[in-house]
Amino acid sequence: MKLKNFFKLLAAATGFLVLAGCATQTPYDYTAYKESRPRSIVVLPPLNNTPEVPASYSVLSYATRPLAEAGYYVMPVTLVAEAFKENGMTQAADMHATSPDKLRKIFGADAALYITIGKYGTVYQVINSSTVVAADAKLVDLKTGKLLWQGSASASSEEGQNQQQGGLAAVLIAAIVKQVMATTLDQSHQVAGVATTRLLSAGAPNGLLYGPRSPNYGKD
Repeated sequence: MKLKNFFKLLAAATGFLVLAGCATQTPYDYTAYKESRPRSIVVLPPLNNTPEVPASYSVLSYATRPLAEAGYYVMPVTLVAEAFKENGMTQAADMHATSPDKLRKIFGADAALYITIGKYGTVYQVINSSTVVAADAKLVDLKTGKLLWQGSASASSEEGQNQQQGGLAAVLIAAIVKQVMATTLDQSHQVAGVATTRLLSAGAPNGLLYGPRSPNYGKD
């Protein structure tokens, strides 16, 4: 291949990658969200698609704070759990399958937040381990059943970590220490806090809009 043709091909490939990167940053369409402008939100217990039993409770424990800080009234978690129990629902799958109309009749909220956990826990490797939590969420108008917003976020214990230096012995010792710490300190729960806050914080690119109790309401 001639050098001139090579550079043309390289330029075309670079341009394609730039366009592909821009495509992933397409602004979210908030039309339905802005028309609805929900004031109150009921957070359904997260649907757990991982083998880790604590995942749902862990993510749920972090979910209400960023929503409240964003300016929404969030139905208390204990009240939501009791209301579902009174209506014969104890499994997250059944709660997520409940119609928007019925959820509105039970809770009187403007919108419901559905969270699905895709990853939760520590992955052990020969000379390394990392704790990862990933979740998706969607906000649904309980009056109309329309999807107002959806997003995803993840977090890892490896974020900001420098590459391990030293010989094989040092690497193995570091790996053992990380595995012990991940188990004894319940690192998954800590990482879940980071992932959930990223997922539900208002003001982030393509994130939730600010609610009526926030001074930023209507400015996003």
